[in-house]
Amino acid sequence: MTKLLNLDYPQVLDLFKEYSDPKRTESASFIIWYLENYYRLDPLEAIDSVCDQRGDKGVDGIYVNNNDETIDIFQCKLSQSKDSTIGDTPLKEFFGTLSQFINQASIEKLVASAGDAEIARLIKRLDLAAKVNTYDVRGIFISNIHLDKNGKNCLDTIPPKPQILFVGKQRLIETYISDERALFNAEAISFDIAGFRVSEYIVDANTKSLIAPIKAKELIALKGISDQSLFALNVRGPLGRTKVNRDIVKSIKDRSKHKLFPLFHNGITIICSRIVPDKDKITIENYHVVNGCQSLNSLYENKSSLTEDLRILTKFVQVKLDSELPEMVTSYSNNQNAVKPRDSKANDPIQIRLQNEFKKNYKSEYWYEIKRGEIPEAPETISNEQTGLLLMSFDLGEPWGTHRKYQVFEEKHTELFGRPSVSSDRVVMLHEMMKVIASLSGGISNTLFGKYAITRQAMLYMLRNTLETDPLGRGLMADPSPFVRSKTEREDFIHCINTIVNDMVVDINAEVKDLEEDFDYRGKLRDEEWVKDLSKKVVGNYQKLVQRDRIESFEKQWSQRKQEKK
Repeated sequence: MTKLLNLDYPQVLDLFKEYSDPKRTESASFIIWYLENYYRLDPLEAIDSVCDQRGDKGVDGIYVNNNDETIDIFQCKLSQSKDSTIGDTPLKEFFGTLSQFINQASIEKLVASAGDAEIARLIKRLDLAAKVNTYDVRGIFISNIHLDKNGKNCLDTIPPKPQILFVGKQRLIETYISDERALFNAEAISFDIAGFRVSEYIVDANTKSLIAPIKAKELIALKGISDQSLFALNVRGPLGRTKVNRDIVKSIKDRSKHKLFPLFHNGITIICSRIVPDKDKITIENYHVVNGCQSLNSLYENKSSLTEDLRILTKFVQVKLDSELPEMVTSYSNNQNAVKPRDSKANDPIQIRLQNEFKKNYKSEYWYEIKRGEIPEAPETISNEQTGLLLMSFDLGEPWGTHRKYQVFEEKHTELFGRPSVSSDRVVMLHEMMKVIASLSGGISNTLFGKYAITRQAMLYMLRNTLETDPLGRGLMADPSPFVRSKTEREDFIHCINTIVNDMVVDINAEVKDLEEDFDYRGKLRDEEWVKDLSKKVVGNYQKLVQRDRIESFEKQWSQRKQEKK
């Protein structure tokens, strides 16, 4: 699933060749690649975060995480010798660079001295002068080689503020999550076309297309239908009993229509690395079905009804599988069932990388679903659509907007998913939080209000605001992995969240009890100010009870759980 990284020079240049440019340094290109793959930024934001011109005061890039209130200043050392190491000198120089970001005055001085350099424009665009006094500044030193003993000693003696993190060869390799799908390698397969004409269209030596009526009995012999690996590049999996699929099955079972099938069926599209046409057969190698998933699954499930007369118009497209053409063919050929915004993101690197991270960290527990009809590979499924709504409520703090689901995969997709904090651990944390909320929201006395979906999103928003008042709660939001990665820790986490949400339900009941039974809860929950005011009251009540020792804080609950298990 995960390709091996070769960080040695010059092979490392292959990782970011799409960002290489004569006007951009190799270090800047390396940081763009790093931000996209480790900070999970989309390519545009990654490029916008980098200083790739001269005169940038020792700064190679800046990323502001408004959610975590951090400012990360990047410097990169791309070594051409795999045997060299990073010592104390470059780290001391980097610490000097970071002194330019101590406070508002130092930043304003930096901007003034930088003149028209790109660093000045980047600082202004990110509004660093207004944020530096309240945000934590961190230095991130990135390299494709290791840190030596002198470098380690230097990091130990450098003052904690601003903090310097070293990201070297070992850490890059250990924390890398690929954005590539695990594609199966199928053996060559041939189809009988004796007696039929084939339509051929040639683009160039590597790219061509053939269209022919292929026996359904031969199509269902394609490898990867049963486990759906054949459709890895498709934007959808099998969608179940849709009207289109019911009509297909009806036609399959009516043998009198088998010869007519090519007249009314849209056909199947298969991309492959090689097509070998012959007089009576077509042979293909390394193939994937990118359109016709519903039809092929219906044929496979009803194989007993197939006859020699049932043929499907099949388009075979020979392309370079590592080029942009497979994605283009997939996107443009999917029109038999409506393509939804979510489908358009099924092959997005951000979503694939997150799914691969789930396979690595939660292989036997959770499946992160990124396209409709996908067959889960773990007992519990978490959809990326629901995840987007949870992130909108918890991270963006906008539960009142979660009724606009379409935004998750349209204008808000990058804002929601394209952030370094959005990891498999964070998704599991939010998923388990919402499960607790869903199980306890029935305790809200106004049942219509309690059952409403946006009410639960508003409760997730209130839970976030509650946790922000707790030191350990803030630690949880910064890094959920110690709380959810292992099953044992996750059980303790759920127990603590359950207690907080129970108290939250009591406070919500107290706050809405004076409202009329038929108050406009739909309108209220879409009202930003009303939801914020309710949250402020609920969180305020929680803090008072904690201060009076009437209830236990998240930190205290967690500590007690650990003590009980000793």
